[in-house]
Amino acid sequence: MALSVITNSSSINAQRNLSKSSEGLATSMQRLSSGMRINSAKDDAAGMQIANRLTSQVNGLGVAQRNANDGISMAQTAEGAMQESSAILQRMRDLALQSANGSNGADDRAALQKEVGALQQELTRIAETTSFGSTSLLDGSFGTKQFQVGANANETINVSLGNMSADAIGEYAVSGAGSVLGTAGDTTLALQNATTADATLNINGKTVSVAANDGAEKIAVKINDAASGVTASSKLETTLTGLDSSDVGDLKIGEDTYALASYGGDAARLAEAMVADGYDVVESGGDLTIKATGVDGIELIATAGLASLGAGTAAGSQAVSSTLELSSPDKIGISGASVDEILGGGLAATGGSGKLTSVESMDISGVTSDGAQSAIQTIDAALAQIDSQRADLGAVQNRFSHTISNLSNVAENVSASRSRIEDTDFASETAVMTKNQILQQAGTTILAQSNQLPQAALSLLG
Repeated sequence: MALSVITNSSSINAQRNLSKSSEGLATSMQRLSSGMRINSAKDDAAGMQIANRLTSQVNGLGVAQRNANDGISMAQTAEGAMQESSAILQRMRDLALQSANGSNGADDRAALQKEVGALQQELTRIAETTSFGSTSLLDGSFGTKQFQVGANANETINVSLGNMSADAIGEYAVSGAGSVLGTAGDTTLALQNATTADATLNINGKTVSVAANDGAEKIAVKINDAASGVTASSKLETTLTGLDSSDVGDLKIGEDTYALASYGGDAARLAEAMVADGYDVVESGGDLTIKATGVDGIELIATAGLASLGAGTAAGSQAVSSTLELSSPDKIGISGASVDEILGGGLAATGGSGKLTSVESMDISGVTSDGAQSAIQTIDAALAQIDSQRADLGAVQNRFSHTISNLSNVAENVSASRSRIEDTDFASETAVMTKNQILQQAGTTILAQSNQLPQAALSLLG
């Protein structure tokens, strides 16, 4: 190696290595002091991008957990209010049952209606004032809202709340307007029940086939068997008038037949016999007011006499078919070519939906118990509506809980993944720092010695 004074290659080499070890030491100290392996893009450009994406996910998962907890809180608030609404309806039901009792007069029922009226107002007040923050929950304005329960767009859970006011809950019903099938001039139940042809109804998406000779009770059974969410029943209400000793013939209702000749015109004794068979019959002034459920109709098969059914005359046989009634806590969608014929004018010929009898419209006062009896059905439907909404809220609360558990687990694993990318490994980095410290010390010493090498030329000049 040549001895040179102008260029000290050894010094230059020592400076380069010392600069390299100093840079490494500075990097190690920065990583150890910040705890981050990646402090700028130059440390690991790809790693920085991945870590930032994972940071967005971790932060989003944290917000999603808070959102889900808010969803649980909101659902609990709504469900708690509906629990009280349910208690109010139960009390109203007790009052309706009390009013329906025959021991009560008009004044007694009017007194019971006062409490019902107050409860109707409270039911609406609860619905109008229940809120979560500034969001009303039960007045019908909530609709369906999305809860963001994920770190990315459109990762949502939908929550729906309906109107729980007294004027919005109750029984949806479709009722035939008079005879279910046939015309008023038909004198036998077979003719009353005769349609022009077999028919098909579509009720809430379920198909119900009606035969040409089906009566109200047979149709009701078929509708109930279809499990469409609609409850069907057959109801009969008519009057038997003009019964006297000259009547010879049979009165047939359901599976029971009464030979009129055996009663000798004694309407009270006929009423007793029918009541004993389970029918609701009241005798007044020789006339029988007959009410029955679960029958296709009533038929007077007479060969002689003055007895007459409903608005009919005393000439020969007569029949009155039952009315088909449909009820549901939810709206009823019904269609079919023979809807109007089967329901006796309850809907337009092409179909339609049932009419709501709301809790607000209930009135258990009056001379008779009719209002109370109707109120019981309305309240039962309203309770079913609230129970269904509460069940939905219970289900969504459990869903939110599982979502939170999953979000917590994902956040933990994603945080661990991010840590492996951008966090400093102190065991490894302290070893690197120690190495660089030793190299720096050694480099400094060597640089000092290499700077002395040109002095050897002075001994030659001696």
